[in-house]
Formats: sequence, C-alpha cells, structure tokens
Amino acid sequence: QVQLVESGGGLVQPGGSLRLSCAVSGNIVSSTMAWYRVAPGKQRELVARIFSGFSSSYADSVKGRFTISRDNAKNTASLQMNSLKPEDTAVYYCNRLPNLLPWGQGTQVTVSS
Repeated sequence: QVQLVESGGGLVQPGGSLRLSCAVSGNIVSSTMAWYRVAPGKQRELVARIFSGFSSSYADSVKGRFTISRDNAKNTASLQMNSLKPEDTAVYYCNRLPNLLPWGQGTQVTVSS
C-alpha cells in the first residue's frame, strides 16, 4: 500500500519560512500531488496542488507566499512557505489527486511570536 510521510513542520515566528516535504512510497510521475491543512476547529482545506505537467494552483489565502514543487525521481512533493502568518497554523498533509491515498500523520506548523 502506498504511504505518505510528511515532515518539516515546526514553530516559526510570523514572517518566517518553512519547507515541508512529503515522501511517497509509490511512483508519483503521473499523479497530481496536493497539500492540505487542518486548522484548529476548521475543516480540511486544499492549500496547493501540482499537476503531472508541473503547473500548479493555490488557495487564495496562500497565493504569492507558498510554492509547491515535486521531484518525480525521488517521489517527493514539497511546500515552501514564506511570509507565514498566525492563520497558517495547522497540521499539513499531502496527498494524491483525484484518488486519495490513506492520510499520513501530517506535520504541525505553528506560527506564533
């Protein structure tokens, strides 16, 4: 079974940066990869996705601050997060679209001074 392992979260001050990584135990070359987040008391939100052709799309709330990328040779997807805000605090998950895989454990991102 294909597994997802997210890493790279942590505590950062407002305005800071983090880079999240997602390791996939299967081949991702033909898949759309996505990053989601679940903030306290809120539903899961699609943050960014990158298609097999490397085009990408973003939620309005992160556009211009976050950048999604992929490395098909390593079966990884990454999320570079800059100019972080307290409202970015959440557990971040990666997954494949449209056929979701079992969710990984996620990685906690906390933006606070």
